[in-house]
Amino acid sequence: AAAATAASPADKERFICIYPAYLNNKKTIAEGRRIPIDKAVENPTSTEIQDVCAAVGFNVLLEKNKMYPREWNRDVQYRGRVRIQLKQDDGNPCLPQFPTRKSVMLYAAETIPKLKTRTQKMGGSDQSLQQGEGGKKGKGKKKK
Repeated sequence: AAAATAASPADKERFICIYPAYLNNKKTIAEGRRIPIDKAVENPTSTEIQDVCAAVGFNVLLEKNKMYPREWNRDVQYRGRVRIQLKQDDGNPCLPQFPTRKSVMLYAAETIPKLKTRTQKMGGSDQSLQQGEGGKKGKGKKKK
């Protein structure tokens, strides 16, 4: 009978949830952002979070149809959450450089802007991206 309880509460403990809203610089703390706004990303998607976390070696599970409860926008791009295995059975971090969920969120937010899908979308007009300049990159001009 013990084998049947694979998804025990302890399992859920090791798999943390990261919703795109946690990393979104368009959101306030009240709307669900969990990292400093200067480190946050513009409208990250669950797929992007999955990509950067899988790339660094995490055991990642993408739950496409989950919604962040505080997300009022029901569009597909806002949907999804990522489950990441943060700790092993014995409670040690799977990856020593990521001991906490916050470290994972900050890493993902830092890495998502560097994704090829992000850098190519900019086109040739925004060269400052290639020089690695920090700060605002003039992305706020998109009309919805």
